[in-house]
Amino acid sequence: MLEPEFSSEPPLRPLLSIRNVVKEYKVGHDFPWSRPGIIHALDGVSLDIKRGETIGLVGESGCGKSTFARVILLLDRPESGEVIFDGIDMLRSGHNDVVAYRRHVQMVFQDPYSSLNPRVTVGEAIVRAWRINRGVVPVSEWRARAEELLELVGLQPERFDWYPHQLSGGQRQRVAIARALAVNPSLVVCDEPVSALDVSVQAQVIHLLRDLQVRLGVSYLFISHDLGVIRRIAQRVVVMYLGKVVEAGTVDDVFQRPAHPYTEALLSAIPTIDFTRGSKKARRLLQGDPPDPINVPTGCRFRTRCPKAAAVCAEQEPALTPRDMPDHRTACHFPNLYDDATNGE
Repeated sequence: MLEPEFSSEPPLRPLLSIRNVVKEYKVGHDFPWSRPGIIHALDGVSLDIKRGETIGLVGESGCGKSTFARVILLLDRPESGEVIFDGIDMLRSGHNDVVAYRRHVQMVFQDPYSSLNPRVTVGEAIVRAWRINRGVVPVSEWRARAEELLELVGLQPERFDWYPHQLSGGQRQRVAIARALAVNPSLVVCDEPVSALDVSVQAQVIHLLRDLQVRLGVSYLFISHDLGVIRRIAQRVVVMYLGKVVEAGTVDDVFQRPAHPYTEALLSAIPTIDFTRGSKKARRLLQGDPPDPINVPTGCRFRTRCPKAAAVCAEQEPALTPRDMPDHRTACHFPNLYDDATNGE
């Protein structure tokens, strides 16, 4: 049977610590007619991921979620910061450490139709993980272990010889999950893994991921723009806006007592069915579009769309500090404050 791999480090140490990561992209420097500049994709982002937990990372398109995932996977190198795994900063480690790290950190991509090679069978897609990472599974056991993985994600072993075009979208995503689990990772980064699926299939994949976490002890960084999905799968949630973390805390704290106006607006946009007449809450709609990432506003980056914005918001950037609960942090000069008796109402 597949078993999770854990190091002998103290349990209080996070599985992965991201510290003050800065990632920038130069644009417009290759063509004389384009406007040169620097996109500040990540600006001092920090995050700890514990063993066996799921962190939801949310925000609008362009806020830096996918860039953050690529930095974690070392697909993009940041300008500064630390990616500490098992007590070692991977950004300053040698080739062997990086190869071992990438085995422990796997990814499930957004589109199951493009993440699998149409010319490669389901079984070979899984086996290739062992061809690259020699020694994880003996060659003589490759087919048996691949079939075991397929059963683990809810597919019949006979699918081993099938091609991706013979599978539905949900089945393809299950294969992608099996491929990610093939090397016994400690962390799986899920970048919008259910956004391309039907709602009913989304629920099945979310249930599968939760079941696998209980059985294998794997951690997830679950990236999504759908807060309804995040609420169902994550224990903690991190909200990003224009390359910055603006709020972080447990799912209950953030969803029931959103402290940042941006989080409040995102939660207000979640579709709900209210069968009681006259009790609908007023929606808090965001005004305008996100600012130009090349020319970000001074002070608080959200101030150009914030109904609470004041002079201090343009002059001073708010720090990410604890608010009503120790683990509930917000970067806002005028955060919402809740009384426990109101439960965020």
